[in-house]
Amino acid sequence: MKQIGTHLVVDAWESPTALLNDPERIRGALLDAVSAGGATLIDCCVHQFSPHGVTATATLAESHIALHTWPEFGYFAADLFFCGKGEPKKAMEFLISALQAQKVQVTELPRGFKSEIGSHPVDRSDVEKELVPALR
Repeated sequence: MKQIGTHLVVDAWESPTALLNDPERIRGALLDAVSAGGATLIDCCVHQFSPHGVTATATLAESHIALHTWPEFGYFAADLFFCGKGEPKKAMEFLISALQAQKVQVTELPRGFKSEIGSHPVDRSDVEKELVPALR
């Protein structure tokens, strides 16, 4: 199978606490990242936790962007999955800049691509035999 998408997993540190705890600024950064990545927004959801932290998701025609903040640690985690058109790296770069992260670690995962190294496809019937009975 050919690669059908790109999935970026982002860990980012040393962002300003106030910025990471502001749901409207998070919403703005997320929507601008969607635009920067050339993606098509379907829906946006932002939730403020108490006493701190924000989770925001953008459902895209191309898949999604999810963002979770821990202001008390100056940390955020982002998950960008694009298939079809769009440029997830541009969206990611915008988020990192907008949220003023000083240190970043990015893992890129090709999705849909069958690799012979480090992973293997799982037969659905095997999963059903082992997991489904445990759920009953």
